[in-house]
Amino acid sequence: MTLFTPSHNATGEHVTSNVIGMTTSASVPTGSEAAIPSGGTVTDRLVEANRQYAAAFSDPGMDAHPVLHVAVVACMDARLDLHDALGLELGDCHTIRNAGGVVTDDVIRSLTISQRALGTRSVVLIHHTGCGLETLTEEFRHDLEMEVGQRPAWAVEAFRDVDQDVRQSMQRVRTSPFLVHTDDVRGFVFDVKTGLLREIDPPEQS
Repeated sequence: MTLFTPSHNATGEHVTSNVIGMTTSASVPTGSEAAIPSGGTVTDRLVEANRQYAAAFSDPGMDAHPVLHVAVVACMDARLDLHDALGLELGDCHTIRNAGGVVTDDVIRSLTISQRALGTRSVVLIHHTGCGLETLTEEFRHDLEMEVGQRPAWAVEAFRDVDQDVRQSMQRVRTSPFLVHTDDVRGFVFDVKTGLLREIDPPEQS
């Protein structure tokens, strides 16, 4: 199954990637905590890493339009390394992430801008196994209200069946009146144990 064709490699040559498996941060050597300076914070470490990055940085000369004309909507889970796993290069795609990777009004806002202003045409939705939203319910909002005295305006979007939630997200994209490209919308579940993507059949059209 070919998901993406990266536009370039490190030498600028055209390459094609057949993407079946995905890597996770679990395969990366640990020790990030040790890199935090004594008395510093995680943010301090990130800022220092940026200084080192900027020292070797050169302007790639890109504009804001994704080269592959694709937007990827995925969960914010730290185990999903989307660019590396999908063979994506800088500038190839838009990535939109939130808790669960569910299609909310704000995701539709981002996709609408992505398509209408920046030229994307394809949408890839990625949920994953062992998602934290499977352990929550809408009672989470009630608990917050009891704690802070104000009920959140947003829904938790908790779910029990990850496959069905992918289908629901696909349906929300395909039926949005704001999106102009809804013919190439595909949904997947990423297995955090194997690193494989499993494609979900779209919901039946009534």
